[in-house]
Amino acid sequence: MIDDALLSAAQVSKAWPFEEARKLLKRYPDGKPGGEPVLFETGYGPSGLPHIGTFQEVLRTTLVRRAYEILTGGAPTRLVAFSDDMDGLRKVPDNIENKGLLTAYLGHPLTRIPDPFGEYESFAHHNNAMLRDFLDRYGFDYEFVSSSEMYDAGRFDAALKGVLRHYQAIMDIMLPTLRAERAATYSPVLPISEKTHQVLQVPIEVVDAEAGIIRFDDHGDRVEQSILGGKSKLQWKVDWAMRWVALGVDYEMCGKDLTDSVRESGKIARALGGRPPEGMIYELFLDENGEKISKSKGNGLTIEQWLTYGSEESLGLFLYREPKSAKSLHAGIIPKTVDEYWQFREKIPAQPIEQQLGNPAWHLLRANGYHGGDGDSLAVTYALLLNLVGVLGAGATREQVWSYLGNYVPNADPAAHPELDKLVTTALAYNRDFIAPTLQRRKPQGSEAAALAALDTMLAERESGASAEELQNLVYEIGKDPAFGFEQLRDWFKALYETLLGSSQGPRMGSFIALYGIDNTRKLIAEALA
Repeated sequence: MIDDALLSAAQVSKAWPFEEARKLLKRYPDGKPGGEPVLFETGYGPSGLPHIGTFQEVLRTTLVRRAYEILTGGAPTRLVAFSDDMDGLRKVPDNIENKGLLTAYLGHPLTRIPDPFGEYESFAHHNNAMLRDFLDRYGFDYEFVSSSEMYDAGRFDAALKGVLRHYQAIMDIMLPTLRAERAATYSPVLPISEKTHQVLQVPIEVVDAEAGIIRFDDHGDRVEQSILGGKSKLQWKVDWAMRWVALGVDYEMCGKDLTDSVRESGKIARALGGRPPEGMIYELFLDENGEKISKSKGNGLTIEQWLTYGSEESLGLFLYREPKSAKSLHAGIIPKTVDEYWQFREKIPAQPIEQQLGNPAWHLLRANGYHGGDGDSLAVTYALLLNLVGVLGAGATREQVWSYLGNYVPNADPAAHPELDKLVTTALAYNRDFIAPTLQRRKPQGSEAAALAALDTMLAERESGASAEELQNLVYEIGKDPAFGFEQLRDWFKALYETLLGSSQGPRMGSFIALYGIDNTRKLIAEALA
């Protein structure tokens, strides 16, 4: 049940999932006819290993789905994750080992190509399994649909006959969008050769639309062949439109690079007697060099790479934010995103419902069935955890980190802090791969040595249980003392980071000293002064 306060707030919320969901309210003011569930679809092309771009559509679409359910008081919905695994392999991905095996199968449907990893019955099955594994781990409610299974089982046969019946109308839509050379050989239907088993890009002649029979040239022979039961697939834009109509898709978003496809597939869907879905066109992710992320190039982060260095929730936050703005996607953004997620999550209990609907963490939690909560928080920020691990070095262990957390975290037991324990593991990996190779402590310069010596003296006078705030005040006191000549406090902090931590930026030093321990911090100072 949706309470009245939530419904009222949702009706006027400017959070993008609600704005998208309101498109569906206009599509079906009285609900979908017959009480049928509104169908949300996401698409995936398994020609390469899944990256975050493939996962984000499922997450973002789920957010819109949940918003629609709130706005309608719980109207039925479905989410289909569709894999276009009947597509022919056009190019061997750069990030695949054993490329020679795939090269021999260029042009073959992806589900009819051996798995180069030797784990599944085909290359597409391998990539589909990777995507489904993560979607399952994240807890998404979805139905996985394979294009090959739909074609092979004849479940698209009626729609394929419709394509043949409306063949000329589809050609009239597509031919003006093509270059002359491409237009000369274009066909909405791609037969699969019984000689080579490849998906053929050849012109066809419709022989009998109701029987699904076409005529075409197959490597020198003029043949007649059925397009039904997995003996063909459709050209991309036609395939997309056919599936919208055949499945009854009501909502599907896509990247900016498919803007033209949305327009043309929409026209084809109408020619087939259907209605194109509502949707959102989002901006693409860029790598750290500002280039578009590509599955075949492998120049983006994989899902597994993000989870090696950050949390599932932080990935969700990155994907939630500003979907219509291009964003750089690289490992360097992970630590900040982890901490920002928890900052948003901690705010939820104190926020009125109107503000909660604008809080990304509320939407991310709601995607997996969250209906309220106590605003869990982390006892230690990820940034501070990374500073600790950085000081401990690339060889630090989970047990060693937890021994230091005992200085700072009440009941410092991994079992009592499972979210923090996950981040300990990711912090160790992030430090090993990105921080440790770059850390380099410099010698104190000018009056910095005297300031460090003064800090050491003050720390020696403090008890081991001094609070982070008390220790921070000591640091402030020295930085503000004219005797040490720091024009601004940030100059003192930068000196601490560079001489003690080996980095140009760092945490609140009071928190770090409390976490690392007064005695251990004094050892760092002694090393710097030596």
